[in-house]
This record gives sequence, structure tokens and C-alpha cells, in this order.
Amino acid sequence: MTPIETAKSIITNYDDPMLRIMEVCGTHTHAIFRLGIRSLLPENITLISGPGCPVCVTPVTYIDEALYLAQHGVTLCTFGDLLRVPGTHGSLATARSTGANIQIVYTALDAVQYAAEHLDEPVAFLSVGFETTTPGACLAVQEAEAQHLKNFTLLTANKTMDAAYLAMADSCDAYLYPGHVCTITGAKVPRALTKRGISGAIAGFTASELLTAIAAIVKKSQTGHPYLINAYPRVVTEEGSPAARDLLETYLEPVDAEWRGLGVLNGSGLALREAYAAYDARRVHQIPPQEGKPNPACRCGDILRGACTPPDCPLFGKICTPDHPVGACMVSREGTCSAWYQYSE
Repeated sequence: MTPIETAKSIITNYDDPMLRIMEVCGTHTHAIFRLGIRSLLPENITLISGPGCPVCVTPVTYIDEALYLAQHGVTLCTFGDLLRVPGTHGSLATARSTGANIQIVYTALDAVQYAAEHLDEPVAFLSVGFETTTPGACLAVQEAEAQHLKNFTLLTANKTMDAAYLAMADSCDAYLYPGHVCTITGAKVPRALTKRGISGAIAGFTASELLTAIAAIVKKSQTGHPYLINAYPRVVTEEGSPAARDLLETYLEPVDAEWRGLGVLNGSGLALREAYAAYDARRVHQIPPQEGKPNPACRCGDILRGACTPPDCPLFGKICTPDHPVGACMVSREGTCSAWYQYSE
């Protein structure tokens, strides 16, 4: 048999007790749906979609902070996914429609370029992401510093995944670890979690890579011991990317951070160090404390921590659709609700 046929056989012939696998990464969630992998699973293997979408886990409070800046004359540069995420009173899209200057960019360095070309405007880049994209925000500060820009800042909502792995450990039996995050952190970060009884496999994004990782979890789960399998070795090394981690260490420091659905996780956020306070939008623009209030009918938080699936939310597919999203999980291209809406029958 080919490797992919072997993986399918291991998965479809699994007949042990219920096995709960959480795919942390939103890209994994969409790929699994798109490739029809869920249809291959026997009834005793459950895939749970976890908190691996950076836009989805960004709390309402952060959107309210961004809206405060927009309402006080600061030009916001943001990735498109964040535009329609609801805040307490509207979204960045609604602010833009009423005159706020909100620019869509594709990289953090695009925001620096915009600031350099508009020196009369205070510019803030909405820095949202995990270990994969956060080095880009550090490079943006490095470039702004090199150009001696006084009008560029970051509004940070960057997070690291290890605290979420620990917070969600009781919700699953094993993780499908995100391959792109592990490219930065290295396999050593999830490997260290095995000492705390947490198991999983690092997965790529093709059908073969995903099936191989799931099959590896199925086989290893029967040993009864914690494990880590690197099923994405062509990209993920044990050490990851020291250069990217050096950037994070230079510019950012760990802070407690709020996650939608998970609450405040100690040391899970990243904020600019004191040496770079001149680029911190919260300090420069003196943003007052915000008390974000999500829509109480939206179950995005429950979905992110695996407590329910999108169809369990009374808004899903009715009031909440990709055209009219109520929650962040429907807005984001990596969101669980958007995946269920797009691919489920």
C-alpha cells in the first residue's frame, strides 16, 4: 500500500475507545473539511476545532481599543480579516464607513511604508497573530526605528500557543499541532509538553500530511504513554527558527493576555519591551481601559474551547453567516464557523 493508503487503513480500522483529537490550527480545520477527511473517520474518532485562529481568539476589548484609536484620528493599518470582527459597538468596517481612515495591508512592513509616506498622520498597525506572524511585527518596529519614524506604532494582540495547549489539555486526548507555528518554535516546545501528559502530532497541510499525523496519533494513543510525533519533518525541525525567536526576544516580552473563550492566560501574550515604548500604541495614544462586551447569544467562545460545535449556536447559519457575521469565528478565513458553513451539508 502507499503511505496514504496505510494511513487511511489505520484510521478507518481503529476500534478502541473514543479518541478526541483537537486540530488547533484554523488552516487545519478548513483543510480537513475541504479534503473530506472527516468523512473517513470512524465514530470513535472525534475531531475538535480548537483556538488556533488568531483573529478568532482576539477579544472584543482589543477591537474596542482599535476603534478608540480610529475615533481619535489615528490611521489604522490592518489585515482584512480583522475588519469585520465585532466590537462592543460596531466593527472596524462600520468605523471605516463613517470616515475612519483604515487601510488594508498585507504585511506589517506595508504599514511602515504607509507611515513613511504620510508623516502627518499617526499610524497604528493592528498586530494580531501567533508565533508565525509576530516576527513580521518585530521587523516593522525595526524598520520604523531605522527610518526614525515618529508616527508609527503597534497595537499588539500577539500570543503564544503553549499556554493554550495547557489550558485546553482536558478537552482532548491529543493535539494536531500547527505546522507553521512549530516551524518557528521547533518541535521541542510540544515535545516538552509530553512531560505534563500532553500528546500530539505536528501536522502539515496536505491530505497525505494530515492523514499521516492522524494515523500516527491513532497508533501512539494505544500505547498509553504521552508522545510527540513530528509528522511534518520536511519543514519542522527540533530547534525551529532561532532567528525568528531572537527577533521576538529582542522586541517583545511575555504578558498575561485575554483569549476569547479561554479568559486570561498567564504569560500568553507578547507586548513591546520598555525600550520600544515609543512604538506602543497603548502608551503613545494613552488608550483608556476598555470593557469589551461580546454578543451574549454568540457561542464563539464555547466553540473555540471545544465545548460545542457551530451548529449548536442558535445564531449559526441563521442570523450569523459569512455575509453578516455576528462572531469572530464566522468572520475569519480560518474560523471554525466559516469552515462549517462553507463545507458542511
